[in-house]
Amino acid sequence: MKVILREDIDDVGNIGDVLEVARGFARNYLIPRNKAVEATSRSLKAVEHAKRVIGEKAKKEKAALEDYGKKVSSTAITISVNVGKDDKLFGSVTTKDIADALAEQGVLIDKRKIHLQHPIKELGITKVQIRLHSQVTTEVTVTVVKVQAPEAPAEGPSVAQG
Repeated sequence: MKVILREDIDDVGNIGDVLEVARGFARNYLIPRNKAVEATSRSLKAVEHAKRVIGEKAKKEKAALEDYGKKVSSTAITISVNVGKDDKLFGSVTTKDIADALAEQGVLIDKRKIHLQHPIKELGITKVQIRLHSQVTTEVTVTVVKVQAPEAPAEGPSVAQG
C-alpha cells in the first residue's frame, strides 16, 4: 500500500516521502496514529504543492540571512579583558562575551550560532565563525585587548605623617 508520511519515522522515512508499506502496517499503525495518509492522486498533489511552498519560503529565508551575514561580517568587535602576569588572560573569551559585544553594536546573534574552534585565551585578533543557517556562514573579527587601568595620580612630593 502506498502512503505519504506526515512526520519523520525512524527506520521508515522522512516527512513527505511516498512509500510502499505493508497494508497492515499502514492500516493498524501509520494511518490511525496520523503519521501517514494514503497516497491518492489528491494527496500527492497536496504534498507537491506543500513542498513547493516550503522550498520558496526556504529560499527567501536563506537570501535574508545572507544579507544579514554581510552586515555581521562587516562588524568588528573589541573585547576588553583582565590580564595577569605576562599578559595571560584570567579565564577565556566565550561565545556569550562575543554575542554581548555584537549586541552592543546592534547585531543580534544567538550565542549558540557562534562557533569557536578553541577558547580565546590570548590577546590579539581572531576570526570567529558564525553559522546563521545550515548553508549560511560568516565571520566576524574579534580583537581582544587588556583593560586599561585607571591612571594613578601624578607622583609629587609625598607628605609623611607621623
